[in-house]
Amino acid sequence: MSTPERPSTLNKVVVIGGGYAGTLAANHLRMRADVGITVVNPRPEFVERVRLHQFVAGTREATVDFGTLLGEGIRLVVDSATHIDTTTRTVRLASGRALDYDYVIYAVGSTGAIPSSVPGAAEFAFDLAEFEPAQRLRARLAELPLDAPVTVVGGGLTGIETAAELAERGRAVTLVCGRALAPSFGAPARRAMATWLSRHRVEVVEDDMVREVRPDAVVLAGGGVRASALTIWAGGFGVPRLAAASGLRTDELGRLLTDETLTSVDDDRIVATGDAAAPSGRPLRMSCYAAGPLGAQAADTVLSRIAGSEPAVISLAFSGACVSLGRSTGIRQLARKDDTAVNLYVGGRMGAVIKEVTCNFAVKRIRREARRPGSLIWVKGGPRPEQPAPAPRGVTTP
Repeated sequence: MSTPERPSTLNKVVVIGGGYAGTLAANHLRMRADVGITVVNPRPEFVERVRLHQFVAGTREATVDFGTLLGEGIRLVVDSATHIDTTTRTVRLASGRALDYDYVIYAVGSTGAIPSSVPGAAEFAFDLAEFEPAQRLRARLAELPLDAPVTVVGGGLTGIETAAELAERGRAVTLVCGRALAPSFGAPARRAMATWLSRHRVEVVEDDMVREVRPDAVVLAGGGVRASALTIWAGGFGVPRLAAASGLRTDELGRLLTDETLTSVDDDRIVATGDAAAPSGRPLRMSCYAAGPLGAQAADTVLSRIAGSEPAVISLAFSGACVSLGRSTGIRQLARKDDTAVNLYVGGRMGAVIKEVTCNFAVKRIRREARRPGSLIWVKGGPRPEQPAPAPRGVTTP
């Protein structure tokens, strides 16, 4: 089948960020032939963030060639966006270049969040939320003897997966949870996690937090001091500050404030998606699960505006979450559409299979979208706030 000729006049869309949401959004935009698509990403390869704990432990690589993911005609610019100029409609890059746009899809994702309020954390702790910090962490691990004490800070899924992966490789691991182990999961699933971690000699510390990080130890709020040759901070996520630096309104974390169509409350030529979007000030859970559907919905909003039609509001229902416990065990926590856990889960080897299938599917659906734009389907109907009246925007479509 021949490829349709490109129109002489293109609607220029710059997608800032080549993660799960941005890459899928770029492929989805190819539903129209009159869209010129540029993806700006600081790395020449796609990073499977859900596999960074495996990369750190040396059990799996975590990058994919963009050439296998992006559809024909999409331009990849390896650079970092530093400013969105809504007056001139340009995206300025760290290299000094500037890209003109008709629309921006803001898909900058999330970052690690090592708190400056914890003495020594920024100086001595490592994070693995992005590829470059994960590379440094992997190199540091390689320098340590196998029995060197490692502390993982954070009882969420990233912390649990990291602790489990390292423990299965024979590392001596302490997991400091803060409040509780996996607080978003149901009690039966949490008990199963605790049992696995105990069997693999992970010391789990609940109801306590790290007050200070030293080069060779951590100090707990409860007063204890624990030896730690390496401290890994997995206690939450932040987001890049590009939106705020560009004069666009954000929530407290820095996510771009949008309406329920994912359109910026300040400029209807800027549409956000993924971890960096805060629709109605009520962002969805940062997750690979949500990234793909949100990427497609952001692209649909842009396509609707190009067509002169009213964009649809977002619709996404959650079904649960997965966590890996090493390479042969996992837990699939089931949840209601509003993302609240129920007391039902799939564990053991079957849980590991579901987790692996989920990770593989996240990449496969991007490739499928490249082959057949508009092919992504997802579960809809999750609860969202009522659509507010449109707010005045700083810049409007002519």
